[in-house]
Amino acid sequence: MVDKYYLAIDIGASSGRHILGYVEDGVMKLEEIYRFKNGGIQKDGGIFWDDKHLFESIIAGLKKCAELGKIPTSIGIDTWGVDYALLDENDNLIDGIYCYRDTRTQAVMDEVHEIIPEDVMYERTGVQKQVFNTVYQLYCDKKSGKLAKAKTFLMVPDYFHYLLTGIKKNEYTNASTTGLLNAKTRDWDYDCIKKLGYNEDLFKPLCLPSTVVGDLKPEIQQAVGFNAKVILPATHDTASAVMAVPTEGMPLYISSGTWSLVGIETQKENTSKQAKEASFTNEGGYNKSVRFLKNIMGLWMIQCTKKEFDDKYSFVDFANLASEVKGFDSIVDVNDLSFFAPKSMITAIKEYCKKTNQKVPETAGEIALCIYQSLAKCYAETFEGIEEITGEKFSEINIVGGGCQNVLLNKLTAQWSKRKVVTGPVEATATGNLLSQMLSTGEIKSLSEGKRLIKKSFEIKEINC
Repeated sequence: MVDKYYLAIDIGASSGRHILGYVEDGVMKLEEIYRFKNGGIQKDGGIFWDDKHLFESIIAGLKKCAELGKIPTSIGIDTWGVDYALLDENDNLIDGIYCYRDTRTQAVMDEVHEIIPEDVMYERTGVQKQVFNTVYQLYCDKKSGKLAKAKTFLMVPDYFHYLLTGIKKNEYTNASTTGLLNAKTRDWDYDCIKKLGYNEDLFKPLCLPSTVVGDLKPEIQQAVGFNAKVILPATHDTASAVMAVPTEGMPLYISSGTWSLVGIETQKENTSKQAKEASFTNEGGYNKSVRFLKNIMGLWMIQCTKKEFDDKYSFVDFANLASEVKGFDSIVDVNDLSFFAPKSMITAIKEYCKKTNQKVPETAGEIALCIYQSLAKCYAETFEGIEEITGEKFSEINIVGGGCQNVLLNKLTAQWSKRKVVTGPVEATATGNLLSQMLSTGEIKSLSEGKRLIKKSFEIKEINC
């Protein structure tokens, strides 16, 4: 008999899932009950998220719980970082939610750094300079006049939690991706906020994962057929995924999906010049830990390639085709901006190889191998950078998330890095989300206990170099 069901709503850049989690006979079990599509849409000359579709999908998945007779004790939503909703004085969404792949921020980055120099901003916030960072997006909103209308700032999962409960809370891990938190205090950097001309009152006190938001609103209860507590997970998907890394202490990890997030979890921020020059970022983790990591382009490249082949090949097919290729060793810089939002990923890869006087990939297998080899090389270089900056040494890598199912990429990562690779769990983000909820209700007493539960519950594999 299941004592409690918990519901993790995990929304990524291309899809979202409702995953029920529960503990039975001392083992955590997961059940995906609903899945829906996501993606940026072109609107008014920009790229936006379809927030109405996303919330309708959230509600549809809750209704599915009722249909199955599996009513969750609690619900938590996690998403990607940096993107946000601005609400007006009547709590209405202002002009939609921009997608981080929109290019409007490129024109304002220099203006922001005329106010706060790059070195100063990194020393204070510890956040890697990325064209999509919230700090730049808000400056665009300031220039357009949108920010002047705003009374509330909510990151994307905060916004959906608000729509469910009517209660506004800013959660720490997702807020840490904005470039507006002080890395040392782990709180909003109001000095930076004031200098940039952003209204301080927009940024509410930060709440930690496992905080209770509240009950579902009466109208939501009526729509879905039940009530449940909404509990904050680590709302940034990578922060939830890192919670599910089964190794205790300070593991070296890759959260592998559309993006590859490569780093360690530590109690100490690192905002040194060396860390900045190597493009590392300091983001928030469970219990105000720091995820010292680098954002790497990740499987976005193969996802785009798959679309360009009209989904003729599955992800498994691409790995198999790449495994059959012999004598092809061209490498691209996966973090080059040409791969961020190209009209054609295949063309971008070919052009990069031409520009660097390397063999140009022609077949699907060669393109896939180029991507996988390039990712593995970048991972290995990042591991070395972490060791050099922190002075720590790591003999193994934990790979979690959907990308850990790519056996070829795992093998290449082991070979390039000369380290043992440990893979799993696959559903790391949803699992970490569920851990936050279970910690809140007291079903598990500590994160260490949660990690032991994960080891017991899911398949963890090892690949030696």
